[in-house]
Amino acid sequence: MERIVFLERKTIDAHFRRPGFDHEWIEYPETTAGQVVDRVRDATIIISNKLSLGELQLSNARDVKLIAIAATGSDCVDLNYCKERGIAVCNVRGYAVNAVPEHVLMMILALRRNLLAYRADVQAGLWNQSKQFCLLTHELHDIRNSTLGIVGHGAIGKAMAGLGESIGMRVLISEHKNATKVREGRTSFADTLRQSDVLTLHCPLTDQTRDLIGSDEFQMMKRSALLINTARGALVDDAALIDALQNGLIAGAGLDALREEPPRHGNPLLDLKLPNLIVTPHVAWASREAVQTLADQVIDNLEGFIAGRPQNLLT
Repeated sequence: MERIVFLERKTIDAHFRRPGFDHEWIEYPETTAGQVVDRVRDATIIISNKLSLGELQLSNARDVKLIAIAATGSDCVDLNYCKERGIAVCNVRGYAVNAVPEHVLMMILALRRNLLAYRADVQAGLWNQSKQFCLLTHELHDIRNSTLGIVGHGAIGKAMAGLGESIGMRVLISEHKNATKVREGRTSFADTLRQSDVLTLHCPLTDQTRDLIGSDEFQMMKRSALLINTARGALVDDAALIDALQNGLIAGAGLDALREEPPRHGNPLLDLKLPNLIVTPHVAWASREAVQTLADQVIDNLEGFIAGRPQNLLT
């Protein structure tokens, strides 16, 4: 019988059907870092989300054979250690191919149309005092015929490209930063930065992508460009982004991820009171439809593994 331990049940607001194999199901609403070792000690299958799982947490979990990440990102799990131990790791994929691109589009629309700035002006009574029927205090820009640069061409990046094209945007798919060769259908990283009116990030956080966008990159971007990051906070250098926003190196930014989540110790980006910065609390993925798809896929992953047909494996 399998002993399934779900460490962070409250992070997934969806129904989880029980797997169709003999098992014991143990779930915890949340788990602190200090509780992990004890809770996984006798597990054969671990379901996790954002908790760190590596040698420190797993060395005494001698029976664990599968870690099922209830997310796509795997940077919280030490894949090398798991591979050495023979622990299979799987993730969920494609569940947010509608949710995340729609969230990105929402941010693009709000920033290109200066929605927050206009809302603040109306609340301040500026429209009441206008000598014209309308209040034109901020620039407005169309999306159609603008250029969308996409960094990261997995399932969500591909879906974002399709959405961008459907509303008349010219889409560029970025080559890897520092790549020596540009693949067919891609645009060099530098040229993507230079040409994009909107740059949106959909790549995983790795040693190669950490601080992918910093001071040098902001200098290359159009002064009228937007940066959207719904992937991982550490893809962007916070200090460089603050400088870019405060000094007009870019026109605005939309963020759905920060370096520390939740930002219990604060974050300087949250202190900025700028109408051209939108920060949402890592919810781009979390439409009701997407979350249920995620939950169903987690169980599919478990059943496939036990049946000898593993899927979505990372190790």
